[in-house]
Amino acid sequence: MTIEITALKRVPETAKGLVRDIRVRWALEEAGLPYTVRKLDMRMDLRQDRPADYLAESPFGQVPAYRDGDVAMFESGAIVLHIGEISEALLPRDPQGRARATSWVLAALNNVEPATWNHAMLRVFYGGQDWAEQAKPIFEEAARKRLEPVAAYLGDKDWLEGEFTAGDLMMICVLKIAGRTGLLDDFPTLAAYQARGEARPAYRRALAAQLADFEDQPAAA
Repeated sequence: MTIEITALKRVPETAKGLVRDIRVRWALEEAGLPYTVRKLDMRMDLRQDRPADYLAESPFGQVPAYRDGDVAMFESGAIVLHIGEISEALLPRDPQGRARATSWVLAALNNVEPATWNHAMLRVFYGGQDWAEQAKPIFEEAARKRLEPVAAYLGDKDWLEGEFTAGDLMMICVLKIAGRTGLLDDFPTLAAYQARGEARPAYRRALAAQLADFEDQPAAA
């Protein structure tokens, strides 16, 4: 089976390590599945520069898209779960373990990521604007309300459900967003959890591969 994913050629320095192909790369590394990368020369924030044929692969124009011999798909969470169907390294084969891992993947994407990403966007793209300064406490509180249940459930465990699963992979990738804005400073158990995930050899290989694929930004006109 030949696996190909898409990634961006160029991103701002602050986005390196956060672009969502890192999630799929990590999953493939955990599963021990080789893959190739098709790099796309397009901006993260401008849908209009997407080739029409790419929008047929990924309707929102985002990376990664994924294809193997039988399947073509988009959305990082769906792709990670698909890889879990192939490899027990990500999804346990017992029904309960599988269900819990799947639940945490969706919790990371639906509960935690929107709040942490909105908080990060406010700080990075709108920092200094009067309305953004006024909104910061609201967005920060919303993000904290999503982090608190994760910290409480994790407790002193290494992983959410006893063994590392796709749920941990996705949650740790989402927590990286909160870590970049300092939100994890008040959640030491989550900061340590993120560090454990990033210490895994599969993650380190995935990050190194993503960083190596980025090309130099063209000189400004």
